[in-house]
Amino acid sequence: MLEVKDLNVFYGGIHALRDVCLKVERGEIVTIIGANGAGKSTLLNAISGVVKPRSGKILLDGQPVAATPHGVVKQGICQVPEGRLVFANLSVYDNLMMGAYLRSDKTSIIADLQRVYALFPRLSERQGQMAGTLSGGEQQMLTMGRGLMSSPRIMLLDEPSLGLAPLLVETIYQVIAEIRRAGTTILLVEQNAYKALAVADRAYVLEHGIVTQEGPARELLHDPRIRQAYLGVKQGQTRVG
Repeated sequence: MLEVKDLNVFYGGIHALRDVCLKVERGEIVTIIGANGAGKSTLLNAISGVVKPRSGKILLDGQPVAATPHGVVKQGICQVPEGRLVFANLSVYDNLMMGAYLRSDKTSIIADLQRVYALFPRLSERQGQMAGTLSGGEQQMLTMGRGLMSSPRIMLLDEPSLGLAPLLVETIYQVIAEIRRAGTTILLVEQNAYKALAVADRAYVLEHGIVTQEGPARELLHDPRIRQAYLGVKQGQTRVG
């Protein structure tokens, strides 16, 4: 479905991504784990047209992905960015409808809105409330819901659990699993490596802009090097929680 081939991205003289290759098959959850500054968000930004690669290819079903965010969304790729970016002075409802701004199929839009409210009942309860007054967890729900309103074929999720309380993290990951069950493919960037590897089918490890490891997520979850580097578990220890 989505394929990244030999992608190179520079920020001035900084080589942020080095010959990155990645595949996401239809219906999968694929996660990218790595430390701060590894290039995870840069990779998502390149796929979504926010950052222009210097070289390499990004393909969707074998065809080049558009070079602009607007074109990428029209192709069915939606990025939910890090930082819970909402339109603070618009209502929850208006924020959600902003996600459907490229669509004209009113019946399907209404159906998708009801689906979002079913996934996130708090948004239904607060649909008339200004988005800027929501809690951090509610704003994360809103950004994910807004992404779903574009009716994406593939969602790019950037650090969806960042800064959230443990109970809200559980809620967000339950929704991620439900979104996949409903047919949306997911590429997930996450520092919470344990949660990401537990929900994903496959995983890539990104270090200093280079893919250093890839494979089935369950295998990486039990890999001693990954456990020590990203899960805080030393060899011979068992992770609690």
